[in-house]
Amino acid sequence: MIHRAVISTLERMMAFLIEAYGGAFPLWLAPEQVRVLPIADRHVAYARRVEEVLRGRGIRAEVDGSSERTGHKIRAAQLMKVPYMLIVGDREEQAQNVAVRSRAKGDEGVAPLAGFVERVVEEAASRR
Repeated sequence: MIHRAVISTLERMMAFLIEAYGGAFPLWLAPEQVRVLPIADRHVAYARRVEEVLRGRGIRAEVDGSSERTGHKIRAAQLMKVPYMLIVGDREEQAQNVAVRSRAKGDEGVAPLAGFVERVVEEAASRR
């Protein structure tokens, strides 16, 4: 049997990080940085466009296209300790906005999509 210390060192480092952050990684380290939550099935297309914009800027984003209620989607994202949740509905789609909810601060209100993307890219790059 060949022992690779490099692999076991990486595993120990990941275990240390998970324990140190309690699973709530900072934005730059989180495996899923933003989850986009469409309110209804008709909002999934806009949610996918938001996801594409985020991914185009290097942000790890996913769309929760399940048929669950919005409250259930928010709760699931909070349990997964996703740093940001973006809720999108009719009003947000018409104005090209997103309703921002963060893991740390809760509901942050509505923001323009472009403004939120710039904010999140800067926050991830600064490694705060």
